[in-house]
Amino acid sequence: MLDSEAQAQGVAAALGGGSGVGGRRAPVPGPYQVPVDVGRLEVEGGVEQLFQPARNVVLPVVLHRLLLQLLQLPSGPTAAAAAFFPHETAPTSAYSSPARSLGDTGITPLSPSHIVNDTDSNVSEQQAFLVVVAIDFGTTSSGYAYSFTKEPECIHVMRRWEGGDPGVSNQKTPTTILLTPERKFHSFGYAARDFYHDLDPNEAKQWLYLEKFKMKLHTTGDLTMDTDLTAANGKKVKALEIFAYALQYFKEQALKELSDQAGSEFENSDVRWVITVPAIWKQPAKQFMRQAAYQAGLVSPENSEQLIIALEPEAASIYCRKLRLHQMIELSSKAAVNGYSGSDTVGAGFTQAKEHIRRNRQSRTFLVENVIGEIWSELEEGDKYVVVDSGGGTVDLTVHQIRLPEGHLKELYKATGGPYGSLGVDYEFEKLLYKIFGEDFIEQFKIKRPAAWVDLMIAFESRKRAAAPDRTNPLNITLPFSFIDYYKKFRGHSVEHALRKSNVDFVKWSSQGMLRMSPDAMNALFKPTIDSIIEHLRDLFQKPEVSTVKFLFLVGGFAEAPLLQQAVQAAFGDQCRIIIPQDVGLTILKGAVLFGLDPAVIKVRRSPLTYGVGVLNRYVEGKHPPEKLLVKDGTRWCTDVFDKFISADQSVALGELVKRSYTPAKPSQLVIVINIYSSEHDNVSFITDPGVKKCGTLRLDLTGTSGTAVPARREIQTLMQFGDTEIKATAIDIATSKSVKVGIDFLNY
Repeated sequence: MLDSEAQAQGVAAALGGGSGVGGRRAPVPGPYQVPVDVGRLEVEGGVEQLFQPARNVVLPVVLHRLLLQLLQLPSGPTAAAAAFFPHETAPTSAYSSPARSLGDTGITPLSPSHIVNDTDSNVSEQQAFLVVVAIDFGTTSSGYAYSFTKEPECIHVMRRWEGGDPGVSNQKTPTTILLTPERKFHSFGYAARDFYHDLDPNEAKQWLYLEKFKMKLHTTGDLTMDTDLTAANGKKVKALEIFAYALQYFKEQALKELSDQAGSEFENSDVRWVITVPAIWKQPAKQFMRQAAYQAGLVSPENSEQLIIALEPEAASIYCRKLRLHQMIELSSKAAVNGYSGSDTVGAGFTQAKEHIRRNRQSRTFLVENVIGEIWSELEEGDKYVVVDSGGGTVDLTVHQIRLPEGHLKELYKATGGPYGSLGVDYEFEKLLYKIFGEDFIEQFKIKRPAAWVDLMIAFESRKRAAAPDRTNPLNITLPFSFIDYYKKFRGHSVEHALRKSNVDFVKWSSQGMLRMSPDAMNALFKPTIDSIIEHLRDLFQKPEVSTVKFLFLVGGFAEAPLLQQAVQAAFGDQCRIIIPQDVGLTILKGAVLFGLDPAVIKVRRSPLTYGVGVLNRYVEGKHPPEKLLVKDGTRWCTDVFDKFISADQSVALGELVKRSYTPAKPSQLVIVINIYSSEHDNVSFITDPGVKKCGTLRLDLTGTSGTAVPARREIQTLMQFGDTEIKATAIDIATSKSVKVGIDFLNY
C-alpha cells in the first residue's frame, strides 16, 4: 500500500504529468483497435485525461464464480483515471457539464456492454447458517422473528414485549429510543417510552428521546453518513448512531432468546440476518441501513453476505402466497371467503380475526405451508396480484406474477408509493392543534414539555385506532395536565377559551380535561392520507402491466384501519379480490424470514431508476448537439454522453450481469473511481439533461492483484448485478484471474 505522497505521485504519473488540468482535454493516444464507439467516463480525480482502451474480452462463465461479493467502499486515496468499454447511451444531469465544471478524468470505451445471464451462479454460494433472524424495522413499530433452517416451516415471533397500551397488540414494540444526557444508549421501545414518561419534566429536557425517525432516510434527499436526527428536546444526534443502537438492541435480544432456547450461547456467525426496508427507498438509504448494521455488529463488511436487505412489499408477497383460507379476510364484493363477503360490515371480519389472534397470543410459533398455500389453488400460470404495504411512514405498491408450480415470483412493474403512511393522520392532528391553539404554542410546547407532547400523541394514537366508518359516538383525547397549565401561562387564558375562539365546531372541550372529537372530525384526519393512497393505486391500475390483476393484498400496520379498508374496497372491490392476512401487522416480518431462507424466490425485478456513466463518443453530425462538440487532434468527440447500464422499469432477472471493462492509466495505478449517474427517465441522452444526477461511485481497488508479469495495459472486467434488492458488483483482473475489490458507494461521493 502506497502512502499519500506516493499515491499522489502515482496519480500524477498516471495522468501524464498533469496534462489536461484546468479544463483542457488531453489528446486521445493511439489508434483504436476495435470497431466500436469510444467514450469518456466521469471519474474522480480533479483532472481530465483520455486513455487508450484495452482489448474486448468476454468473461467466461467459469470465471464468474471467482468473483467476490460486493464490499462496501472504505475511505481511500483519490482515484486516478481508467479506460472504459461502454455499449448503450443513456441519462444525464441537470447541471453544467461535470467534465468541464468538475474537471473529471476522461475515459474511453473499449467493448460493448454485455448482459450475461449465468443462471447457475445467480445466487452466490451461501454459508450454512443455523437460523434466519429477520428485523422488521418499522416507522412506528418494530420487531424480530426467526426460523431455524432445519425447520423452515416454523416461524417464531419474538417474546412478548414489556409494557404496551391497553387493547393494542404488543407483538412488536414502538420504534422509540432513549439516550442518556451523555448520549449513551439507555433503552428501546416500550421501556424507552415508559422511562421517558416517568422522568421529572426538567430532567426530561436533558434526555434524548427519538421516535418515528426511520422516515428521515426517505425524506432526506442528500443522505450521508453524517445526517442528523432531532430528538424530542430539539438536540441533534447522528442518524447512523441511532440506527446502529436500534439494530444492536435487536441483535442482543434475538441472540439472548436463541441462546435460551439452545441452552448454550448462540454464536452470531450462525445467524443470517435480514433487515426490511421500503421498496421505494433509493440506494443511499439501503446502503445506510447496511452501514448501521456493520456499526451495530450484526455483520462485518468482510462477511457482507450474512446480511440481506429485504423489500417490505416483497416480503409480504412471499408470505401471502403461503396463506391458508382461515388465515385471511376478504373485503371485496367478488366472492365470499371464510364466511365474510363484501356485503358484511368492513371491520367485522377483521375484528373477529384480531380476537382469534388475542386468544392465541401465547403461541409465538406460526406454521407456514412448505408449498404454496390454498390461495394459489385458484391462480393459473401468469396471474397477477398487487401488494399494498401500508405502514407507518410509507405506502409501498408492488405488482407480482406467480410462476407455477414452484411459486416463484416475477415483478411486473417497478415499486411505487410515497409518504402516505399512518403518520399522515398524526400530521393532520397536529395541524388541527395548530388551528386551535396556535402553531407558535405547539412548537414551543414540544421543546419545553417534550415528555408531555409524547403523552399527548400516545393518547391520540389509541383513539385513532378506534376510528371507523360506522362509528357514531365521539372520541375523547386526554390532554396532559402540563399542556393545560402551560397553555394558560403562554396565552393568559384557558384551553376551553381557545376552543371557543377557534371556530372548530367539531372539537369540543370536556370538563374532564379532554378534547371531544366527533367521528366525522376524526375521519377527516384520515382523508388526505387515504385519498393519496387511493389516487396512487388508481394510477397504478392504469398501467398495462397491472391490467387483469386478480388479487390485491392489503398489508402493514395501517391496513388494520377500517377507514382504509373501506376506501380500498369501495374503489377496487369490483376489479379484483381484496385480501387482508389475519395477523396483518406481522405479515412483513414473517415474509422477511421466508425471504432469508430462500433469497432466490423473487426471480425477476424491475429497476426503479436508469443507471449509467458519462462517456465521450464519436461526434455524429445531425445526431449530436453542436455545443457538445469537442475537437482534439483532428478527431471530433461528443462530450457528456450518458452510457446506460440499465433503464428505469427494465425487467432484470436474478443473476443477470451488466459487463464493463476498465484499464488503469499506468500499470502502477492502484485505484479507479468512476462516477455513476441516475435518472427516473429512460430516454435521456446526456449527463447534463434535466433530472439526471450523480448518485454514486464505482471503486476498483487493484492492490494485491498484480502478478509477476503485469501486461502493459491491464483489463479489469466488472460485472454489475441489478436484479437483487441492492446493486452489487464484482470484478476480476483478466491477466491474473485474480479478484479485484470493488465497491459501489451511494453515500460518500
